[in-house]
Parts: sequence; structure tokens; C-alpha cells
Amino acid sequence: MSSRGKIRAGTINEMNVASGDWLIVDVGFSATKKSCGYRDVAGQALEVTFSDLIERILKEAKRKTDHPLNLLFEAPLSIAFDEKGNPTARKIEKRGKETRYWYVGLGCSVLVATTHILKKIVDSKPTREIRLFEGMASFKKRDSGHTHRDDVERLYKALKSPNRNAKKVDPNGLRSEKTYRLESAFKVAGMDFDVPPVLNLH
Repeated sequence: MSSRGKIRAGTINEMNVASGDWLIVDVGFSATKKSCGYRDVAGQALEVTFSDLIERILKEAKRKTDHPLNLLFEAPLSIAFDEKGNPTARKIEKRGKETRYWYVGLGCSVLVATTHILKKIVDSKPTREIRLFEGMASFKKRDSGHTHRDDVERLYKALKSPNRNAKKVDPNGLRSEKTYRLESAFKVAGMDFDVPPVLNLH
């Protein structure tokens, strides 16, 4: 069966620049601001509005080509629950005293935004295979001056030239001691893409 149009979680082995075309997205959810970072397959990095981001992604998803599209989101693509069914942190979401939990604050906001993006992709019936990857560039120094454009560039550089400040984390590496259930963040919306690996920047 042809894989064209299939959307699924990518794998660790596919998390390299030679495995297909790469779109890297820093998801934002603003009514008016250019809150999203976007690095296209040609290497151009931009800051765009949410609606513009969707339009650009859909155009690439519908492009007629045999190259798979690797779509890396700086947003939670998987979620975890404890044995009682309460949300719990994935292992990558705590660093020292700092936390970036998927189920609170900004994590929830970008998860909702990403759900809308992926639903648009599914409904568009893409003409090429799409592999999902997660990027995490959330632990930045305050007032560091990082922009959404900077974040997508940082993620691509780490993907292209892995170093000690970037770690590829497979799904099992996301499980903490409290994890009872780890699943696609979009399963609840009827879109179970499985759990992708994470490119975690330090």
C-alpha cells in the first residue's frame, strides 16, 4: 500500500536532515501578532501569523513529490497520565527547579493550536507522507532575546549538527517514574499519530 498522504510519528532513525524535506514550526496562538516561527524546506526562516502558518504548511503538504515531509513542532505532541488518570510530566519537562509541563499554561495553549493545525492537515488530504517530530527549546534564559525565528533556526542547526546541547529522545525516554499512560496528544481528537521522538535542546 502506498504511504502517500499518511501522517504518522517519525522515528529516531528518521530524525536527520537527509531523511526528507523538513518544515520546522514554533507554534504560537495570537489573534493579531506574528507569534509563529516557520522554517521552510528551502531554509528560509520567518515569523508569521497563525493563519499564515497553516496556509504555508498545507501548501507544502499538498505538494506533488515523492519526498516525505518531516514536520517538527516546537509544541507538545505527546501527553502522559499517572495510574489514577491525572496528567503528569514527561521526563523532559523538568530541569532542575524549572518546569515546562504540557498540561499547564503555555503548554496547553500551543497544544490546542497544534491540534487545529493537524486537523487542517488531515482534512486537506495531503498528497505526501508526513512524519511528525517534536522539538523542545523551552528552557531559555529570561530576557535572552530569542525570537520565534531564532527557535526554528536553533532546532534546525541541532538537527543538522547534533551536539552536547541537543539530545534526541525516543518515546521511552519521555516516561517518568509516574507515567502510566503515554500517548499521542491528539488521540482524544480522533487523530492517533502515535508518540514521536523529541529533539530536546539544552
